[in-house]
Amino acid sequence: MRINKEIMFETFKTKLMDRGYDQIRATQAANNFVESSLDGMYSHGVNRFPRAIEYIDRGIIKVNNREFVEQNLGAIEIINGNLALGNLVAMNSMNRAIELAKENGIGAVAIRNTNHWMRAGAYGWQAANNGCASICWTNTISNMPAWGGLEAIIGNNPIVFSIPRENGQHVVVDMAMSQFSYGKIEQVKMEGGELPVYGGYDTKGELSKNPEEIEKTQRPLPIGYWKGSALSITLDLFAALIAGGLTAPIIKDKCETEYSICQFMIAIDTKKLDHLNTSNQIIEQTLKMIKNSTKIDESNEIRYPGEREYKTRIENTELGIPVNELIWKTILDL
Repeated sequence: MRINKEIMFETFKTKLMDRGYDQIRATQAANNFVESSLDGMYSHGVNRFPRAIEYIDRGIIKVNNREFVEQNLGAIEIINGNLALGNLVAMNSMNRAIELAKENGIGAVAIRNTNHWMRAGAYGWQAANNGCASICWTNTISNMPAWGGLEAIIGNNPIVFSIPRENGQHVVVDMAMSQFSYGKIEQVKMEGGELPVYGGYDTKGELSKNPEEIEKTQRPLPIGYWKGSALSITLDLFAALIAGGLTAPIIKDKCETEYSICQFMIAIDTKKLDHLNTSNQIIEQTLKMIKNSTKIDESNEIRYPGEREYKTRIENTELGIPVNELIWKTILDL
């Protein structure tokens, strides 16, 4: 089934306002869920909404809390998320990083004690729409083994890079340190399918495309094997160091579920660059060369990061957002 984006937005906003969010904050949060769904990131949009509401109802997400600045270091600010709704904290924090970038050329915000920010790529698009290149990442609760280990001790710690383009079709890469995010694994499981490539290990210790088996073992495959494991650990330690927060294994040890996590956002105001026009020409030339390179299969298209999302957004705006019927019923019944 497909749901019109306005109907989805009003539904999300109503459910949030029913739980005590004012109209402004409910509108901002609902927009974030809808825009992620429009871009085809259903696992962290419409599919994630029921879990966000569950965390609100359980008191893990604090409705009346607001994030606040704990320390200002010039172009860097340290923010306490105060366990508020994660996507609101992230949007406000990226806005602050953009403001700092407009003042200083570069701005960075480190966040501790916050909740899941939903779709990571949303904040790359947010920065690019404001003329900023960005890097941002989050740590998570331990949900992946370190390379060579069996126990889920490190996080899949998604990272985002964004490069603005004048036509609004920005280059945005959004990837977890696991081959597939848990949200994607859950989505494929709901659809009754299997992953397109090996995504982790099954209960027999064999590489598997079966999402249900990977969920059972909590052994998703790190991207690049040992390299993804190393990046996961480094991103975790970096964010926790600057933000003054917790790392993935300590979150798992101290918290009943995924909360009190850290995030880090960097924005660079590209409009301050003297060579911006030349760089923009080089970017466009590079993307054209990549897309025109020889294909393995002529029926497939070579895409740059973010291209699929932009095209999906147009399609879903016109036709409605694809939604699993059970998920939509769950949302209506919340």
